[in-house]
Amino acid sequence: MKVLLLTPQLPYPPHQGTSLRNFHIIRGLAQACEVSLLSFLELGQSMAADQIAPLAGLCQRIETVPVPQRTMGKRLYQLLATRRPDMAHRLFSPAFNVRLLQMLQAVSYDIVQIEGIELARYLPVIRHGSPRSKIVFDDHNAETELQRRNFLTDLRQPLRWVAAAYSAAQVRRLRRFERWVCQQADWVTAVSHPDKVHLEQLTNGRTPITVIPNSLDVPQFQLEEAEVIPSDIVFSGKMDYRPNVDAVLWFVDEVWPMVRRERPSTTFTIVGQKPHVRLDRLKNEPGITLTGWVERVEPYLAGAKVFVLPFRVGSGTRLKLIEAMAAGKAVVSTAVGAEGFPVENNREIRLVDEAEGFGTAVLHLLNHPQERQRLGQAAQQFAQNYDWRVVVPQFLQIYRELLGWEAGE
Repeated sequence: MKVLLLTPQLPYPPHQGTSLRNFHIIRGLAQACEVSLLSFLELGQSMAADQIAPLAGLCQRIETVPVPQRTMGKRLYQLLATRRPDMAHRLFSPAFNVRLLQMLQAVSYDIVQIEGIELARYLPVIRHGSPRSKIVFDDHNAETELQRRNFLTDLRQPLRWVAAAYSAAQVRRLRRFERWVCQQADWVTAVSHPDKVHLEQLTNGRTPITVIPNSLDVPQFQLEEAEVIPSDIVFSGKMDYRPNVDAVLWFVDEVWPMVRRERPSTTFTIVGQKPHVRLDRLKNEPGITLTGWVERVEPYLAGAKVFVLPFRVGSGTRLKLIEAMAAGKAVVSTAVGAEGFPVENNREIRLVDEAEGFGTAVLHLLNHPQERQRLGQAAQQFAQNYDWRVVVPQFLQIYRELLGWEAGE
């Protein structure tokens, strides 16, 4: 079976949610398929052989195109002159179009898989260049719902009303665009059951939708003591991503003062690349560390006493939750932070939505090592279900059904 994946950034090294999902998909598919990759190459990413050797070893062919650069003026023009959402313009590139057509003409691909809505405008190119290929759209977030939640959150903060107005406009455009993409694809995959429900409401059941969760390599999160970087509380994520920024600021403003009053020496480490300017005020906050880019997140997870997911907005699932669980960490999360995972409060996680209760749960775990250990062990067991070796074969089942192949073929 020949499979072509389109990804928004080179999925190696896998340092964030999108690239982690894509790398493990490739890793799993390569066990049974001939996998080719067409990807955008972000600034700072390298195609040097020694830099991407693990990825190159999995793929028959890798082609890349530089990420298109957009000025603010161009973004405003696109907002005013078209009806498409901003995400549909973000990675639209004539060079990518040309390279995609070249690859489709050179090889007869059985499956072409689009990784995320930013690449969805290439769907008609695939239909034109390779009519026999089946198209799978892997929707990493229910984007319309995510933007709706952004709007409702920002609407409650007068200083964020400009952002709320932007989100309101994007919700309408995303609804049309996401519906079109899902209806045009041969199959849609979603990362969680809530996302599947949102997408089914958009598409009216015209396209099959299957939940295939994010996955990871569970053993890589079990580190030796010498590798550990200790901190009392840890959050991880790409720190220019709007839901992550909102989560950290809510925690610092509403929960952190309570924790520091009870435990003045408590430390909070925010691990993630590209910290947004809205986080600048945290740089001089006692006990708080903004790491910026790190080579590996695993040592910070292994060194955490408590991992927090204080999300108020988001869709899809937070892969960082399963990473922390794979590391055997006690986790405190809001319902949104754990959305999409069948977790139960006080079984393998603590679930709290309001600030005082969130702080109480964090303090309790910081003060009770045995309870941290109990939750961490249950969490680690739960994470086994999300190892890539368990999850990714579900894509192969979809491919076989689309192609009419028997399981042994």
